[in-house]
Amino acid sequence: MKEAVDQIRSRLKEQNIDVPEEEISARLGMLIEKFRVPEGEARRSVLNYFLKEHGVVPTARSSTEKVKISEITSAGRWVDLEAKVLDLWEPANDSISQTGLIGDGSGSIKFVKWTRAGLPNLEAGKSYLLKNVVTDEYNGRFSVKLNRTSRIEPLETEVEAQAAGAGFQPTKELKVVEIEEPGRWIDLRVKVVQLWDSSSDSISQAGLIGDETGSIKFVKWARAELPDLAEGKSYLLNNVATDEFQGRFSVKLNRTSHIQELEEDIEVGSQSVEFSGALVDIQKGSGLIKRCPTCKRSLSKGICGEHGKVEGTYDLRIKAVLDDGRRVQDILLNRETTEHLVDMTLEEAKQMAMEALDHEIVRSSIENKLLGRYFSVKGPRVDRYILVEAIEEMAPIAEGDVDDIMHAVEAI
Repeated sequence: MKEAVDQIRSRLKEQNIDVPEEEISARLGMLIEKFRVPEGEARRSVLNYFLKEHGVVPTARSSTEKVKISEITSAGRWVDLEAKVLDLWEPANDSISQTGLIGDGSGSIKFVKWTRAGLPNLEAGKSYLLKNVVTDEYNGRFSVKLNRTSRIEPLETEVEAQAAGAGFQPTKELKVVEIEEPGRWIDLRVKVVQLWDSSSDSISQAGLIGDETGSIKFVKWARAELPDLAEGKSYLLNNVATDEFQGRFSVKLNRTSHIQELEEDIEVGSQSVEFSGALVDIQKGSGLIKRCPTCKRSLSKGICGEHGKVEGTYDLRIKAVLDDGRRVQDILLNRETTEHLVDMTLEEAKQMAMEALDHEIVRSSIENKLLGRYFSVKGPRVDRYILVEAIEEMAPIAEGDVDDIMHAVEAI
C-alpha cells in the first residue's frame, strides 16, 4: 500500500499537485479493502480522481494494438484481443459483472468486466473482439479488465483456443496446509468431510474437504457440470483454483476441473480452534431435517436445489450461536454430537415430530434444553462456523464476574 501511495503522489507532483499522503491512502484503502477493487484499477481510479479534483484532464492514452494473450507481459497496457470465452466464474462482489477465463491460440487469461462498465454479457464458448481492455497483474499472474471505455464485438468465426488453464502455470499437487495464495491452479488428494446447503443456484455443491494436514472449504459451480462428491469418500481433484476471502482460503471446481474417485481412505487432520460462551440462539434449519439422498444437502419443502423433488433421508443437527460477551460465534453440530448433547436420538426426534405433526417441535425442544447454558467447543473453523468436534458444558459466569466484565466494557 505504501508503495502505491508513493507512486500516486509522485505522479500528482509531476502536475504540481500536492495531496496529503493520508488522503491518498484513505481513498486507496477504501477501494481495495472495502470494495475489493484490484490494486491496479484502484490505483488508476485514485490518480484520476485527484487529477480531476485539481482541474487536470488525465493524459490520453495511446491507441490500442491487437495482441495475442501470450504477448501480455506487463500491467497497465491497453490492448485489443480476439478471444474465446472458455469459462465463466461466480463474481466475488457486486462491482464485478462477469469474470472468467478467455483464450486464443497462444494461451488463456483471466478477465474481469466491471458492473459500472454497462457492457453486454459474454457467453461461454463464444468468440469476441475485445477492444480497449487494460492489462493487470497480481502475484505474477496477468489479467485483463473491461471498463466503460472497452467495446465487445461478437465474431462470426470461432477463435481457436488452447484448453482452459493453458495460460497459467502447470498445476501442482499440494497439501491443504500448503495453500498460501489465491489465483493458483492446483491438484488435491482429499476426503469430503462435510457437505453444506448451497447458498446460491449457481453453486452445485459446497462443503469441507481435507487431508492429513487440515481442511478447507470447496465450491463446485453448477455450470461446471461435474459429478457430485459424496461425504466420506476420497478424491483426486485436478485443476482446481485457489481463492481467498477475509484471510481464509478455499478452492473452486469449474469446467476445467476433473474429479477422480480414489479407493484409498484419506485421513483428515484437524486444525482446531476453541471458543467458549453462552448459547444464545438456535438457528433456523436446526433439529430434524431431511437431506437429499444423492448430494446430502438439506431439502426445502421436499425439494433439492440440485436434484429437484426427492424422497429425503432424515438427519439431526444444530446450528447455534455462542456469545462470550465480546463477540459471537456460529457453531454447527452434526447428528452424533447433537444426539449426545440433547440426549435425543434421531429415531426419538422422528417419533416426536410424528406425534406432533410438526418438525419444528424438535427445534423447540432443543431450544428449551440448551438456551442460556454455557459451553466450550472445539473444532475446525470454516467460513463463519466452527464445526464442533468436542463440546463441554461450563459453569455459568458468577454475578460478580458479570459486574467486573460490565465495568471493563464501560471503561473501554
